[in-house]
Amino acid sequence: MSLDRRTVLALGAAAAAPAFAAPADPIAGWTVINALGGLNDPNHPGEGPEKITPRMLADARASGETAVNVTLGYVFGPQEPFETTVRDVAHWDSLVRAHPNDLQKVLTVADIARAKAGKKTGLIYGFQNCAMMGQDAKRVDIFADMGVRVFQLTYNNANQLGDGSMAPEGRGLTPFGREVVERINANRCMVDLSHSGRQICLDAARVSKQPISINHTGCRAVTDLPRNKTDEELRLVAEKGGFVGIYFMPFLNLSGHATAADVVAHIEYALKICGEDHVGIGTDGGTTPIDDLEAYKAALTKEHEDRVRAGISAPGERADTHPFVDDLRGPDQFRKLARLLEQRGHKPARVEKILGGNFVRYAHDIWAAQA
Repeated sequence: MSLDRRTVLALGAAAAAPAFAAPADPIAGWTVINALGGLNDPNHPGEGPEKITPRMLADARASGETAVNVTLGYVFGPQEPFETTVRDVAHWDSLVRAHPNDLQKVLTVADIARAKAGKKTGLIYGFQNCAMMGQDAKRVDIFADMGVRVFQLTYNNANQLGDGSMAPEGRGLTPFGREVVERINANRCMVDLSHSGRQICLDAARVSKQPISINHTGCRAVTDLPRNKTDEELRLVAEKGGFVGIYFMPFLNLSGHATAADVVAHIEYALKICGEDHVGIGTDGGTTPIDDLEAYKAALTKEHEDRVRAGISAPGERADTHPFVDDLRGPDQFRKLARLLEQRGHKPARVEKILGGNFVRYAHDIWAAQA
């Protein structure tokens, strides 16, 4: 039996193809932005941000993450906030200089594009507390000049700008807080209300001349805990053109043991309240997973005890909870989330927005005037 040329070519192509085609990468080509995350190795506490290891860099690269907002400077504790923060920003600059082929400091949206083109991890410098401002709002200028692009006004407790989510008084934005927001606006940086109390979040959204963000949170209507945001807060931030990032944290489930399904549920609720152009992710974690969860339980218990002792623990945190989502961690976390969202019927264009496109849009609106 003779075969015609077309059949021969087809058979040859079939023979050359692998027996099992690898599944398509759902985030290939996308700009993936973690609106609050990290570059660390939890298997070796102290390595990051003090030290950047090859594994941290490899895991970040393998994850498909284009850029991440990393927390710098003072968050809580007995350290002097201003001096601690200046030293920490300088330290991160030294890490970027030490790894020029792997890390890109992000000052503008163009730097995000450069990081992607150069196959580097973009680092967006951000604060999780503005206590380092002391009583001088012009310190914002100093930190903006040093490259800080995200200013979270409070952590869980109160500071001179207003009250965090765990402060019982629930004060809104103080007069000094308004001054700080004005300086952040003047420097074209992001005003972030993660960890804030309800009233200061609403005040900042209304006072700010530019859209604000809540870079890592959940939805209070889905899980009623203080670290999650009310519909009123979410809606106002979106109506003002801002950004809301959903975290991969225990606060997504009242049991304290959140799953990937909980992350999807909070994203879908945020989409309903905010619209698909204002929702993203801020995992509050890195891309290097804990290798042995059982062995790490003692460290997690101590971390919780330290937070309780410092007065910064929030309802939903317990000695047996993990500060991450067990089935949504490691270098595959963004791909898995993309697949889960697509299985729920969300089109790739929407999922791409959630995984990074919406943050880039928001960053362009805020940072557009940056050099």
